[in-house]
Amino acid sequence: MNNVKLRRAKLGDEKILAYIQTESWKAAFAGILSSEELARSTNLENVEEMYKKVLGQQFVHITIEFVDKKPHCIAGWSQNRSELGTNVAELICIHSLRDKWHKGYGSIMMRQILDEIKQAGYSEVILWVFEKNMRAIRFYEKHGFTLMNQKNQSHGATEIMYAKKMEV
Repeated sequence: MNNVKLRRAKLGDEKILAYIQTESWKAAFAGILSSEELARSTNLENVEEMYKKVLGQQFVHITIEFVDKKPHCIAGWSQNRSELGTNVAELICIHSLRDKWHKGYGSIMMRQILDEIKQAGYSEVILWVFEKNMRAIRFYEKHGFTLMNQKNQSHGATEIMYAKKMEV
């Protein structure tokens, strides 16, 4: 495995975060979202502004993964945004650049994020994934997430909820 470093995102990292998210979305969601929705959701300036606000609020914990000193993957989590109680965290996003998919870097990030959630005292973590995103679903299942009986509409597509109990 190449040289990997993880660090917490901070104000000033919004360009890195926006670039990784938009490039990841273009690669992962091309056959899932309409081309109009994908273009709208991957507007670099808008995503950069969103991250500037998120980093300023410090509600979402965002980590950046560097491979050989180059930003490759981002992940963000917080207390769940639903009505699931204060002991349930939510993995809001995990995005990586396509050139290193299927090489284990996403798993390094996932283990880090799950450890942070556990250390923060949460007993469960949920996430939402587009139901047609089989690559991501396989990844989440590999990391112990199980399908729940909840669906949601987002960006003109159906999302499904996955959850994982945190081991004590």
